[in-house]
Amino acid sequence: MAATKVTVVDAGVQTTVQDIDGRRGYWDVGVPPSGAFDEFTFALVNAAVGNPDTAGGLECVVRGPVLAFDTDTLVCVGGGLTDASVDGWPLSPGEVRRVRAGAVLDVGPVDGPGMRGYVAVQGGIDVPRVLGSRATFILGGFGGVEGRPVLDGDVLPLGRRENLAAPVEVVDLLPALGGEWELRVIAGPHGAPEHLTVEGVRELFATSWRVDHRADRTGVRLVGPMPGWARTDGGEAGLHPSNVHDSAYPVGGIMLSGDTPVIVGKDGPSLGGFVVPAGVIGADLWKLGQLRPGDTVQLVPVAPDDAEAAMRERRALLDLVRGLGDRKPCAQITPVQGGAEGPAEGPAGDGRTAPERITWDRPAQLAERPAAGHHPAYSIRRSGDRHLLLEAGPSSLELTVRVWIHLLAEALRADRPDGVAEIVEGVRSVLVKVDDAVLRLPDLARHLVGLAADLADPATVVLDVREVTMPMAFDHPEAHEAMRRYQSVNPTAPWNPDNVEFIRRVNDLPQRDDVFGVVTEATYLVVGLGDVYLGAPVAVPIDPRHRLVTTKYNPARTWTPQNAVGIGGIYLCIYGMEGPGGYQLVGRTVPVWRLIAEDPGRDPKPWLLRQFDRIRFVPVTAEELALQRAEIKAGVRDLDIRPATFSVAEVAALEEGAADEIALVRAHRRAAFDAERQRWVS
Repeated sequence: MAATKVTVVDAGVQTTVQDIDGRRGYWDVGVPPSGAFDEFTFALVNAAVGNPDTAGGLECVVRGPVLAFDTDTLVCVGGGLTDASVDGWPLSPGEVRRVRAGAVLDVGPVDGPGMRGYVAVQGGIDVPRVLGSRATFILGGFGGVEGRPVLDGDVLPLGRRENLAAPVEVVDLLPALGGEWELRVIAGPHGAPEHLTVEGVRELFATSWRVDHRADRTGVRLVGPMPGWARTDGGEAGLHPSNVHDSAYPVGGIMLSGDTPVIVGKDGPSLGGFVVPAGVIGADLWKLGQLRPGDTVQLVPVAPDDAEAAMRERRALLDLVRGLGDRKPCAQITPVQGGAEGPAEGPAGDGRTAPERITWDRPAQLAERPAAGHHPAYSIRRSGDRHLLLEAGPSSLELTVRVWIHLLAEALRADRPDGVAEIVEGVRSVLVKVDDAVLRLPDLARHLVGLAADLADPATVVLDVREVTMPMAFDHPEAHEAMRRYQSVNPTAPWNPDNVEFIRRVNDLPQRDDVFGVVTEATYLVVGLGDVYLGAPVAVPIDPRHRLVTTKYNPARTWTPQNAVGIGGIYLCIYGMEGPGGYQLVGRTVPVWRLIAEDPGRDPKPWLLRQFDRIRFVPVTAEELALQRAEIKAGVRDLDIRPATFSVAEVAALEEGAADEIALVRAHRRAAFDAERQRWVS
């Protein structure tokens, strides 16, 4: 039988192939899930034509595509589409229409209410899966149709239509769209009194926020009052009070990027250095895909039990549409042995926890332990309703704590309960996502407490790592182009027009080139992956004397060149791809992500760096870098990698041997930093 297909007569605006679930299991290296931004509407129209959840469909904004069919099939549209037609005959959202071979579907404009429209075709759009999903990730350049929006003339293959479910009308089930939205949220993991004041948290929930014109699939920016900060800066993490040591974000997490709330989207970053005072609950995530610039948003805090009930109701509706009936009861983890404590059971004795005490001024903790022996103090809090965040140690960089976090994450990977979907290491934290139909967060918290109790002393651990030598073109023209563009965003920013001069000034270095000298002399330890996408490392100099101190952009840049190298707080980052960013730029290096055709003789992981890699930079010209970049992208050159080790004992010996000099350097840089801040005030 000849393959059936759809021809794109007119591509519309940013029409992409998406699926429901997106990519799973790659959040820890900076690969976002992607998938339909309004997954609820997409799931309904997909089920309406009888497709399984894995089938691909189309998402569009502003104006939908015009499609021609070469076979008889079923179609259904939904979302912000109000003027779709088949051969001139109107097609209502949620209506299933049989189209004949030769028919033309004009999806029409997405003119509101709502921001996105969806098209489902019987059998689904059968493009190849990349990293487990058909979803398009435009910024990364993969998935869907060659990693891009569809173009006029594209031919989209359709999947097999045998053994599909019967079609069902969903006209009355599609969610209502409007311009005024309520987003239910879970407070935390960050909040009062450490990061925001009590009044600041309350204002976050009392404000009617406006959706900014820069809202997109990476994140929805909100416009409103300044946050009520409880502190003046982020310490080593950066000058702004929003800065924290890099920690993982959940999709739907509301991070404060400087003074701007940004709700992390389906194509958003997995790791970054901003506080997250609330997270949108799973049942309301679909709304993010329909928020239009100018819409208003109210953040409504709810209890975890309410969030769970809302998600159960959502699943029941979709299961009914799919004809699957009720889901099985939520599975429980066997209680951890060895004296690990956990939340008290409810009165029914069924393993479910008693209702939590909810306050909106301070995140409720699932568990908390003081420092004991070689174990740092830690707390476990919800980050939305499907993630928990464990944070350990003080709010400063301690490599002993970083190794402890790594040991805990590895222990969880080795003893992984059913329902754990993602495990993402931060500098002093680990974020865990669950399938909340299988695993409840209080049960996972109990499991983590048990694992933590049995961890080895990080001071005695020697990690087998790699030494990676990378070329660096300092003062790269693309880095300066990013600086130039930013001057129209925040003309008075103290890091304008030259980030390197700003770094020199706040560290009181004699010459501008001394910044490059310090970066070249340093050995950087990778303490996080996926900081701004696709295997991008966040790294810190092993020797404290090489830890240049600076701050991050506020607000962030909207454009950063791929593989630009920047410094924020005491950390260095290599940007995995083009996109937003906030680190002060010093140069550019080679790709840290390479997704090429499968080669049996090559490491199949497209992320080229690993946790605890030791990175050294070698200066090269921009022309030399261009050649090496091309060779690595093509797969004819690899990074210069040698086996190595890392231990906390090594760092302790270094710090003990140079204690006086390290103290002097830190005091000198802190004084310069404080002087710079005083210049801002004056």
